[in-house]
Order: sequence, then C-alpha cells, then structure tokens
Amino acid sequence: MYNKLIFPAAALVLLTFSCKSNQVKKEPVQWPDAVKAPVALKKDTVLEAHGDKRLDEYYWMNDYFKKGPDSTRVLDYLKAENAYLDTMMSGTKQFQQHLFAELKGRIKEKDESVPVLNNGYYYYSRTEEGNQYYKYCRKKGSLDAPEELLLDVDKMAEGSGYFSVTGLNISPDNKWLVFGVDKLSRRQYTLHVKNLETGELMPDEIPGTAGYGVWAADNKTIFYTANNPLTLRSENIRKHRLGTTATADQTVFTEKDETNYIGVYSTRSKEFIVIFSSATLSSEYRVIPAQDPDRAFRIFQPRMKNVLYSVDHWGDKFLIRTNLDAINFRLMETPLDKTTKENWKDVIPHRADVLLEELDVFSNHWVITERKEGLIRLRIRDAKTGAEHYLDFGEPAYTASTMDNRDFNSSTLRYRYTSLTTPASVFDYAMDSKEKKLLKEQTVLGGFDKRDYITERLFVTARDGARVPVSLVYKKDTPRNGTAPLLLYAYGSYGYTSDAEFNSNLLSLLNRGFIYAIAHVRGGQEMGRQWYEDGKLQKKKNTFTDFIDCGEALIKDKYTSRGHLYARGGSAGGLLMGAIVNMAPDLWNGVIAGVPFVDVVTTMSDPTIPLTTNEYDEWGNPADKEAYFYMKTYSPYDNVEKKNYPHMLVTTGLHDSQVQYFEPAKWVARLRTMKTDKNLLLFKTNMEAGHGGASGRFDYLKDVALQYAFMFALEGITD
Repeated sequence: MYNKLIFPAAALVLLTFSCKSNQVKKEPVQWPDAVKAPVALKKDTVLEAHGDKRLDEYYWMNDYFKKGPDSTRVLDYLKAENAYLDTMMSGTKQFQQHLFAELKGRIKEKDESVPVLNNGYYYYSRTEEGNQYYKYCRKKGSLDAPEELLLDVDKMAEGSGYFSVTGLNISPDNKWLVFGVDKLSRRQYTLHVKNLETGELMPDEIPGTAGYGVWAADNKTIFYTANNPLTLRSENIRKHRLGTTATADQTVFTEKDETNYIGVYSTRSKEFIVIFSSATLSSEYRVIPAQDPDRAFRIFQPRMKNVLYSVDHWGDKFLIRTNLDAINFRLMETPLDKTTKENWKDVIPHRADVLLEELDVFSNHWVITERKEGLIRLRIRDAKTGAEHYLDFGEPAYTASTMDNRDFNSSTLRYRYTSLTTPASVFDYAMDSKEKKLLKEQTVLGGFDKRDYITERLFVTARDGARVPVSLVYKKDTPRNGTAPLLLYAYGSYGYTSDAEFNSNLLSLLNRGFIYAIAHVRGGQEMGRQWYEDGKLQKKKNTFTDFIDCGEALIKDKYTSRGHLYARGGSAGGLLMGAIVNMAPDLWNGVIAGVPFVDVVTTMSDPTIPLTTNEYDEWGNPADKEAYFYMKTYSPYDNVEKKNYPHMLVTTGLHDSQVQYFEPAKWVARLRTMKTDKNLLLFKTNMEAGHGGASGRFDYLKDVALQYAFMFALEGITD
C-alpha cells in the first residue's frame, strides 16, 4: 500500500502516489524548525602543500583513537548525529521493523553449505535457526560419517558486539586447524590453533595478523602475514612453530616499500609456499618447497616497473599470469629452476578484447577465468592435450566463478553461478565428459519466482564516447514510462568488477516498484585492464562522469525520472557518491553513501593513517604537485559548496580501519553548514562495527532496512 508518511514533530510530509497507475506525486520535503540538526564545533586548521592552503574546520574530529583533548567531543558529536537520525526516521520505525522481518524472512535460517572433499574429509558449514553465526564441520571419508564440529562460532561469539572468524586452514595431516579472530572490526586478527584430535585450543596466539596461516608440509610450521600495529599495513611474513610463543616467531620477509601489500599462500599442488608483494602496478614473488620450511625464500623474478605477475605450480613448471607487454594479461610458463622472465614462454598469448582474470590449476586440467565485453567466461583446457572448450551460461547479465576446488587431482570443477534473477547456484562440472550437475541453489523463502522479474544489459555512451555497460533488473509489471523509482549502484575503483549477482534483499525494492541498476563504470575492470587504467590516478574523474552519464541515459530512456533517481555506493564507491552530489546534485532525489572515502587529499597526505601508503598507485601521492591538485579538484570534502544537495543518508563504523570514521563525519558537518536546501541529511555511526558493518548473519539487515526506509519515505511508500 502507498500512503502519505508523516514524520514526528511534523518533521516532513511526503505525498501519496496511486497504486493503480504507479504515478508518484510528491511535494517538496519540508525541513522543520522544530527538529534541529547537530552543529559541530569549528576549530580552524590550515593545511598547506605546494603553496596551496586548505582550511579544515573539522580536522579535530580525527582525535578519537588518539585519545587527545577532543576525543570525548568526537564521541558526543557522533552520538548526537545518531540521535538526530533516530528522531527524523522515527516515523519509519515500525516500517523498518517490518522491512527487517521481511528481509530476514527470505533467508533459510537452518541451512548447510555443499560439502567439499579435501584430503579424505568432507568440509562444510551450517547454520541453525535463530543463530547469527556459523558452525564449521567435517566428516571423514563419507557424508554418512559422524559429524566433527571444528568451530562453533555462535558459542565463541557470545558476549561480543562484533565477532569475525576467517582463514580456516587444516594441516596436511588433518590434525591441526589454524584460524583468525577479530573482535573489534579493525581487520586485525589474532591467529589461534586447535588440536582437532583432542578438541584442545592450543596456547599459540598470534596477534596483529591478516587472519590466515599457511601450513608447511611438516604439519608444525605456519607462515602468516603480520601487520604494523599503527598503520595496519601488511609488513612482515613470519614463521611460527607449533607450541611456541609468537614472540619467538622468525621474520622471513619484510616489505620496505610502503605502497605494497604482502601475503603468503601455498600452490594448489601444495608443493610450494609462495610469498607475494604487490602494488597496483608492480609485483614480486618468492618461493620455497613446502617440504623445506627452513629454506630461505628465493626471488622468482625481481619486481619490474609497471609489471604485475602471479605464480602457480603445475608438474615440472611454474605458470605465470602477467601483464608483461600484455595489458589484458597472458599466461606463460617457465621451468622450476629457471624462473626469471627471460625463461618465460607464452601459453595463452595476449588478446586485446579478452581479460585473463584467473587460473585454477588441476593435475589434468586448467580452468582459465576470462572476461569479454564485461562478462565472465570459464575456459576449460586439457593440460596434456591442449584441447579446450567453454562453459555456456545463457543469460544476458550474470556472473560465474570457480570455488572450493581443493582437490588438485580432481577432474570435476566446482563453480558458482548467479544473475540478477538467478539465486546463487553451486554446480559440479565434469571437465572430461562436459556434464554439469546442480548441487544447490540458494533458497529464497517467501514465494520468489524468477519468472516475475526481467533482467537487461545495455550500453550507455559516455560523454567521451566510451561504452559503459549497465545491468538492470525489475519486476515485469513495473512501468517503463519514467515514473518508476530507480536505484543506481556502482563501485569503480581498484579494478574491482561489480558483477550482476542475485541479492534477495533487492526483492524488497523490486516488489515495491523500484528498478535496480549497476553501472559498470571505469575504474573497475569489467571491460578489460584498460577500463581500470582509464578510471584511476589522473583519469579518476571518468568514474564520476560515467556514473552521471548512466543516470542521465536511464532518465532519457524512461526507466526513471529526475524526481525518482537514487544513487548508492560504499567505501571507494562512497567517494563516487561524494563526487556526483558535488558535480550533478540536481540529478538525484536521494543518495546513500556507505563508509565513504570523501576526504581524499587530507587522508592521502597523511601516511600515519592506516593503509594510506598502499593507495598511492590508485589515487596518487599528494607529495607530487600534479597529483595533489588533481585530487583536490574532485575530493568531495574539499568541493562542498553553498548550493542545493539531494536527500542524503551517510553511514560509517567507529572502528573502520579502511575509511576512518572522521572522513564522513567531517563531510556531513561541512555539508550541514554549506547546503542551501531543506533536504534530509542523515548520518549514522555504528559504534561497534567497522568497514563491513555488523558481523552476524542478520544484524546487517537492520542497516539495509534503514536505507530502504529512507528511499521509500522519499517515494511515499509506507509498507
């Protein structure tokens, strides 16, 4: 039912639209004098670089974790904003509860993952009705064998506001489990080891790690990534001996280049331990035999400027995926004892129209994940004969990925498939006989029928001629006359591809007449590596203009209209939201910016802020004059002006280690003093969470319900 919605204290009034015609009638949202937004203290700080001065009146807000004189004031301001949001949205409180129940009601609470065979055991996870977390289990030899409970995360998380378990890894002899735990949401994990024969948790505790450990073949040596406690940057690879203290651990590699991320893994054959160090533009690998964990790691190929490569092992050779003279990457091979680039030979040459994304190696097959025209293709190759074929998926917008292929000697590929209308499905594919078997499709409760929805894929011509893919989904009876509300999403950074995936939460939008669209803007890698290169550093503005052009095209094609167009993005996608409200504020009726990276110049100028130095190849280093002034032209915080802005909902987490809470806090405070409209500006801080929000299976749905209620309120939708 579509009704008038009245907020408390006459906060704002939104008009009805007719259920029969789906025509939305709206009056201007009135911002009442009776409910006053928080006003943040101004304390002028002048920031200077390259002869340029920037006035930052809210610089003091970064003081919470420093525990300086303003730390209490910061907390008070965040609480005041939360209280203001609660007051302004209290008229939707019952609706939010209804939405939460609706979202949760689509999830099968008691469920189990498809078991994966690895080294004689079937591994799976399961959930129980009413519980937030997972139980990780295994069965020996047969699915009919007794269950062995490895970790009961529901029990482990009792009493914790936030709890995350990651990186479960079993030793080669099946006796030991190493895993990481984060109780603060700073993505700084403590490694633990459990004896699976006795059930005993060992005294080995290793704090400040990336959350995963890699076993050597001796079943007692664990390699792991240690992070800097202040910058949170991955800095060292260390070696731990089972039964010893973390202080005795040996550092086997230290990365001195502050722009690189590092990590460690074992090849799929389990025969080699590999250390990688990689930035946006360059990488370097080191290897040792897994049977000899005390050997010094040898460099595979010294890092080369503007060359990325990755390494796996097969038989008597290493396989290398690299962009060496190949912007879309190619596959090469080299002997085990001759690994420098002069020994590399082509296996799959470079193709200008196909991005080679990943390689999964089996003893008799290789599976190559490729992307063409924005869509994934799985290419199966008989490693001994060279015969090849592709899997066919048959939908216009979808994504597929290999998954859980732990058995190196298997001839069966397990993969995941989903689209905007197809719930996530797990298949086994016999690579020799070409037969596929559906093992499980995500259960969606509540009467979902994919035939009730339409998915489309179109291309928008951007202002410079680039063809930007857009994926859409909507219910069949949604009008295509410009009256439907539309939510446009994008990310557009780090070469991350925003694929068209099923999300049961979206049904709450689609069933109420919304269209959902994904703009595959530059800065991602949907259209190949050049698509990414054209959306970063000095070309970053292409990301923003692509998104705006997609919004305008969707209006022109009557998917929606200016009064009903909404935008959403998070993290680097939150930067996108900050840029588009500055550049085209009148295009959007409402914008949702989650954990947004909006204070680009100041953050990138401060190497003490966690992870900043790793980002120089993505955004630029403000120490460089050209990079500084280019960033300044789009940094959302630096470009807030006295003008009208759309309705906005901004969210953050107090413990966010990726985008610190003070970036959105400062941005909202400045917007409040500069914006000339009476539109909603709401800001919520999750006091117990970080970048990824709440940790449980269901708690995060409260945030989804808030976001949906925000948009529904602006559309006059009340249930």
